[in-house]
Amino acid sequence: MRAKNKNLTSLDEFIDKKIGKLGSEQREVFENEYDSFKLGVLIQQAREERGLTQEQLAKLAGTNKSYISKLERNLKDIRFSTLQRIINAGLGGHLDVSIRFK
Repeated sequence: MRAKNKNLTSLDEFIDKKIGKLGSEQREVFENEYDSFKLGVLIQQAREERGLTQEQLAKLAGTNKSYISKLERNLKDIRFSTLQRIINAGLGGHLDVSIRFK
């Protein structure tokens, strides 16, 4: 049995300490930005799984390579209609949307 390292904290504890507790303004900003970051990562992973370059995806979705690049790097907000086009026409997928309450 291992002894616990008292210097280690959980990710939730770390975020609470460094960003702020759930419900605080700083934490809300962090959570919203993290959701955008996750979306960019999901688009990149799906594109790579399909064996597409950013340029190929952009052409299929009716946009340009720099737009796809900015989305994947979380540098650009995305309109819902554009997201649908990227998922449906570009990646050949289907976008599922849900609303969760904490």
